[in-house]
Amino acid sequence: MNPPTLLILAAGMGSRYGGLKQLDAMGPNGETMLDYAVADAIEAGFGKVVFVIRRDFEAAFHQHISSRYDQRIPLEFAYQSREDLPAGFTPPPERTKPWGTAQAVYAARGVISEPFAVINADDYYGSEAYVLLADRLSSLSGLATCMVGYRLEKTLSPHGSVNRGVCQLKDAQLRKVEEYTGIEPDSGGVIHGNDLEGTRRELAPDTAVSMNCWGFTPDIFATIEAHLLEFLKVRGQELKSECYIPTVVDEMIEKKLTACEVMLTQSPWFGVTYPEDKPRVVEALKSIHGTPCHAEAP
Repeated sequence: MNPPTLLILAAGMGSRYGGLKQLDAMGPNGETMLDYAVADAIEAGFGKVVFVIRRDFEAAFHQHISSRYDQRIPLEFAYQSREDLPAGFTPPPERTKPWGTAQAVYAARGVISEPFAVINADDYYGSEAYVLLADRLSSLSGLATCMVGYRLEKTLSPHGSVNRGVCQLKDAQLRKVEEYTGIEPDSGGVIHGNDLEGTRRELAPDTAVSMNCWGFTPDIFATIEAHLLEFLKVRGQELKSECYIPTVVDEMIEKKLTACEVMLTQSPWFGVTYPEDKPRVVEALKSIHGTPCHAEAP
């Protein structure tokens, strides 16, 4: 079996790079989040990296990103656009944005034919996540899926509330992911968040949450296409509707089409949700990484 591929969802990056957090230096030697992702993937045994980007910043992306990695690991590119949809549907002419993370993964269907992991371009997942995924993906087949789960308390921001996919587990198998909004601790340190109905609920610090760190086989592309078709029938005329990967996986579980193993990690997850988060992330990365990241261009 070929080594797994890492699919990095980067279509949300803009063409003006100066202040974008995905390319902002975070590590002690100027590393970006992408530097750590690629370095950890190489170390874990991934054989290829695929970036999902937009055509409108393709030249800038190649100039600023591709040259950093193309001598270290094979690279492929896929392109997310609002028009890249299953046959038979034309997006509203007024719509300007693509259709969410499910469509972003679907955009890579022509360049991935092996098991693959999916991550966000601007998040730090920790090296253990890539080791867990590489090991599990080596035996994944059919429509089986997997996910790296994080402790809720390790994904919060001290500067404001966050949204997280709260996981219901049974025997390390995912039963449901429910999007909670407005998650933050109160003055006493007790964490609360709003469920889908808007009810404010207490959440345990060790609650498993999804940070969009998934493992799939290429069989997922046909499933996403079918899901997109149904989604578009209902919400295709909305100008800002989005189709998300957790929703696709939830439907697969509900229909008993897949079993999704959740591999829990004790590693922290880092993301710059607010500008004020950056100093905290910089200090955390400094404590973990004392030497230059080996995926960074010399």
